[in-house]
Amino acid sequence: MNGNARSAKRGDPWFPDGNIVLLSEDSSVAFKVHRDFLSRHSEVFKTMFDVPQPPAGTGESVETLDSCPVVRMFDLPVELGNLIKALYDATPLPTRGRNHLRNQAIRHLTQTWSNTLRGHDEMVELAVKSPIVDGKTYPYVHPLHVLNLARETNVQIIIPPALYFLSLYMLHDILAGDHPKLQINHPSCPSSQLSARDLQDYTLMFQHRVEVILDFIRRTCGDRIASPGCQNEGTCVKVFQRYGSRLSRSWKIRTGPLHYMVQVSDEIFENSEICGPCRRAFRQDAHARREEVWNSLPSVVGLTSWKELEARDL
Repeated sequence: MNGNARSAKRGDPWFPDGNIVLLSEDSSVAFKVHRDFLSRHSEVFKTMFDVPQPPAGTGESVETLDSCPVVRMFDLPVELGNLIKALYDATPLPTRGRNHLRNQAIRHLTQTWSNTLRGHDEMVELAVKSPIVDGKTYPYVHPLHVLNLARETNVQIIIPPALYFLSLYMLHDILAGDHPKLQINHPSCPSSQLSARDLQDYTLMFQHRVEVILDFIRRTCGDRIASPGCQNEGTCVKVFQRYGSRLSRSWKIRTGPLHYMVQVSDEIFENSEICGPCRRAFRQDAHARREEVWNSLPSVVGLTSWKELEARDL
C-alpha cells in the first residue's frame, strides 16, 4: 500500500451517510461517497466496485476507514475530487446532466492537456518543477493513454497536445509498451496500444516537430540578419551564426520545440555580445514563431483550428 488510509484528511465531498471511501493515489485525501450512486452513474465505478472483496476467513483483511471499505484510486486528490463532484453535481440537471458532466470532464482534461499555448507552457513548467512520484514524472500519465481516451470519447480538442507530447517518445518504446506510465492496471485505464490511425498521426507530428526545430535553428538563429536598430551589426550577426552552428550540433531528437525556443530565447537575451535591439528583436521573433507553431498544431494531423475545436468540444 502507498500509505495508511487513517492518516488521510477528509476531502470534498465527504458525505456522513456514505458507505464507501475513495482514497487518492498518494493516500493523502479520502472521499466518503455512496457506492450505489457512483455505480449507477459511472460504468468505471460500477466495474471497479464489482470486483469481489476477499472472503471472510482467507486472512486478507478489507481496509476500512470511518467504518466503510476503502477503494484506492489512481487519481491525484484534486482530480479525484473534481470527478466525484462532477458526477454528483450533474445528477439534478436531467435536461443537460450528461452534457454538463462531459463538459466538466473535458475542461478538467484541458487544464493539463491544454488547447492554449499559455496552458502548454504552464504544464511544461510544472513538469520541470514537480517531483517524481512512483518513478513517474508529471503529469504522471502517458500521452498515449490520453490520446486513446480522446479517441474513445470523441474529444478532439486534446488530440493535438496528446500527439505533440507522444511524439517526444521513440516509436520502439511506444510499441514495446513497457513504460511505467503504461503499466497501470485499472478498469478506468484506456488502451496502451497505438492504433494504426494514430501511428500515422504520430509519424506526422514527429516529423513536424523535427522540422520545426531545424527551421528555427537555421532560419531564426543561424541565417539571422541584424535588426534595423542594431548597434553592432558585424558582431551580432556573427554571434547568431555561432548560435546556429552550435544548436545544429547539440539539439536532441526528443527535444520539444516550443520549450526549446523559450530556452534559446532566454539564453540569447542574456548574451551581452548581442546588442539590445537585436536581442529584443530575436525574442519577439521567437515568440511569434511559437505562436505560429502552436496555432498550426491541429492541422498537422488533419484537424480544424483551435477555435473550431473549442466550439465543438467545449
